[in-house]
Amino acid sequence: MYPVTLNVLGAPLLICGCDPKTGWFRNGLCQTDPSDRGQHSICCVMTESFLRYSKAQGNDLSTPVPAFQFSGLRPGDHWCVCASRWKQAYDDGVAPSVRLEATEETALSVVTLKQLKEHAHQSIG
Repeated sequence: MYPVTLNVLGAPLLICGCDPKTGWFRNGLCQTDPSDRGQHSICCVMTESFLRYSKAQGNDLSTPVPAFQFSGLRPGDHWCVCASRWKQAYDDGVAPSVRLEATEETALSVVTLKQLKEHAHQSIG
């Protein structure tokens, strides 16, 4: 049995996204382990500006790659982003919003809770 993975708020980690299926383990969760050198731990809501930014940094998340059953991301999709890339985007003023309840606590080794809360996604309804 695996230990419960916690989010940055200290509660059990919630699903980030399943359409498309995200996460290092492609289980919908932003869970990481030592083999995930990118630390895909921050659950983000994609924006056009972040997708353009990521592509300019060499990580094209919007173009479909059928060989990997990847349909490409669109604004509004939820995706587990590498903590260091989110921090880079934050520093450059283009960080996407974050779903705190679906962001793994390990992200706090790269970014602060204050930074994440500044970009907390506000659910409607």
